Amino acid sequence: MTYSFLQHYWCFIVSLLGAILVFLLFVQGANSVARSLGYTEEGRRLVYNATGRKWEFTFTTLVTFGGAFFASFPLFYSTSFGGAYWLWMLILFTFVLQAVSYEFQNKIERSTSGRFAWAKNFIGPRTFQFFLTLNGIVGPLLLGGAVATFFEGSNFIIDKNNMIDAEALTPVISHWANASHGLDALLNPWVLVFGFAVVFLARTLGILYVINCVNDEDIRSRASVRLIGAAVPFLILFVAYLVHLLLKDGFAYNAEGVIFMEPYKYLNNFIDMWYLTVLLLIGVVLVLFGIGKTIVSRDYIGGIWPAGIGTVLTVLALLLCSAWNNTAYYPSTAHLQSSLTLENSCSSKFTLLTMFYVSLLVPLVVAYIVYCWRAIDKKKLTKEELNGDHAY
Repeated sequence: MTYSFLQHYWCFIVSLLGAILVFLLFVQGANSVARSLGYTEEGRRLVYNATGRKWEFTFTTLVTFGGAFFASFPLFYSTSFGGAYWLWMLILFTFVLQAVSYEFQNKIERSTSGRFAWAKNFIGPRTFQFFLTLNGIVGPLLLGGAVATFFEGSNFIIDKNNMIDAEALTPVISHWANASHGLDALLNPWVLVFGFAVVFLARTLGILYVINCVNDEDIRSRASVRLIGAAVPFLILFVAYLVHLLLKDGFAYNAEGVIFMEPYKYLNNFIDMWYLTVLLLIGVVLVLFGIGKTIVSRDYIGGIWPAGIGTVLTVLALLLCSAWNNTAYYPSTAHLQSSLTLENSCSSKFTLLTMFYVSLLVPLVVAYIVYCWRAIDKKKLTKEELNGDHAY
């Protein structure tokens, strides 16, 4: 196995984790529309309990995605997670709020043996439900914005000479070029377009998941209407960004590692790597099929599966397009030659090779996740289960 193969292999693994993470954002998407899906308190609790079965999958995948990036491409990790820390801290903060809100939204003070237990929910369930809605909007928006910077660029500078400069007070390789530390990306309108496309995609997937998971006719009938309101903005925003992406100049590099702007770079990538184009088209068709059949057929409740698989394939194709075929996957708008590529930001060959053998265990982990998922969803959620000890 060559060094180049290992670099591309780990780029594929990280991209696959990122694609799965985008699919799992259906948890956030469903929470963002929970109040419109369930008009009553009981209806909202049904939605929250449906997503509460899966929120750990999303959080774990987010952490695994960051860990894989750290191990395989440490310079990206130190540059993005260390430089754009306000952006990533906001993302993590909203996810922590989500975890707390699930556990405490319906916990109340209890008296045991004449003594008060500690106040488990002193700010009220509606406040925690607001936090779930906040995470459902801000989480996908910021994650989508972070992904968009792979194509639009970020404002950072890298100077590897700092590591050997004895006079450097802080021998760090990379630093952000301004004081916003990542939030400046949201000033780019195309970053916002992609970010809101992810928000509405998450809502679409969330509604499809609730239709599949919750056995309640009132919620399912209302969800079919809400599905149109989420899918139409998503399709408009996604198509707009895809056209922009294919027509824009991209960040390429030559055999010497020199970064330069190439007209229609990402369109050329899809032409050169035709298999990614096929992957993208299959993914888009599956997403449209899952949405369309759910809208047309009242009895069809399995739309989350073709739409979910299609989401993974589509995002995977986009992420690989941002890095393969001599493309700088994390471009710098402050200093073009600081842009990160697979070659200049990866770990050593020994590290990548060692992790390659460890990654052979991934199918076992995936099989365990599938088993747990099937066990959790074996029985559709009903109102009767809200009275159980494990209800949120």
